[in-house]
Amino acid sequence: LTQFLRDHILDFYVVQRTARLVALWQCMGFCHGVLNTDNMSILGLTIDYGPYGFMDRFDPDFICNASDTGGRYSYRAQPSVCRWNLLKLAEALVPDLPLEVSRAVLEEFDAEFDGCYLIIMGTKLGLLRHQVPEDKTLVTELLETMHNSGVDFTNTFRLLCGISHSCLGDTDEDVLQKILNQCASLEELKVAHWPRMEPRELSMMLTLAQANPVLFQFLNSRKPVMQELERVERYRELSQQSESDYLDKQRALWVKWLDKYRNRLSMEVEGATDIEALATERMNIMKSSNPRVVLRNYIAQNAIDAAERGDYSEVNRVLRVLEQPFSDEMASEGTAEEGSPSRAFVSYDSKPPSWAVELCVT
Repeated sequence: LTQFLRDHILDFYVVQRTARLVALWQCMGFCHGVLNTDNMSILGLTIDYGPYGFMDRFDPDFICNASDTGGRYSYRAQPSVCRWNLLKLAEALVPDLPLEVSRAVLEEFDAEFDGCYLIIMGTKLGLLRHQVPEDKTLVTELLETMHNSGVDFTNTFRLLCGISHSCLGDTDEDVLQKILNQCASLEELKVAHWPRMEPRELSMMLTLAQANPVLFQFLNSRKPVMQELERVERYRELSQQSESDYLDKQRALWVKWLDKYRNRLSMEVEGATDIEALATERMNIMKSSNPRVVLRNYIAQNAIDAAERGDYSEVNRVLRVLEQPFSDEMASEGTAEEGSPSRAFVSYDSKPPSWAVELCVT
């Protein structure tokens, strides 16, 4: 039994498959919401998709479960939570499988996750012919730019399909403008970074950190103080910016990253005899790796509202679109709630409407 567990279950079916699964989640902006140990399978699958959700505005601390006030299962935390759950499985298998053996297998998780994550991200960005160490930095800087500009996660990756190999160093103005249109407004970002902790509570936590570090660590695991300090600082920075300064900064951020991206794309065509064919191949692969439509909260909510009135046409329409999430044609359809001026027609692949921010999955 010990040999079987070592060679088959922990080694492949659990550690590697779980790492690959959560890597896919991170690349698609997906959150499970309730990653308890009983919701994970030794087949590298997860169950109990209650409060799952896709990110709209990119935020590493995105939480799709309204009851997860501490952010234990946030987007950022998913890889580490899955790894922790695997450790709990390893502890449950003692003494059939010694913990020192399973810990050695668990060490493969991070490498498996990182490798799979970079491969998928490379495909999403159309980096197909070469892999270079700088690709990890390119992805990291992309996510930082997305976070700082509050851009829509799904739509931005789809728009990057329009960046060409040519015109190196000259930003594609059309694609750039479309990306900027996906950015959050200054007021939207200020609301998103509004401090979650009361100033008095935050002050008490900082005092406790000095007086009783052990107790602070315990409490900090439930209300991360450092993340809250980052929010406070970010909100302060945003409050000091004018709307025009903010827009100029967003444009400069994206021009800088797009120049690096296009320079990286130039490596893809080095030595190629048919650049046009490579460009077509790259676009096709990117479009098949970056969905045009995901099940956003506002899409689901409109379908639910209509169904509760006895109208299932929107449910059927959403199901039909989600059967082909990468299709440009299907994405042109949209959703609207009759009789509600605040819920005008919105195409499924558009930036979520303002009222969608208030939706909360429980």
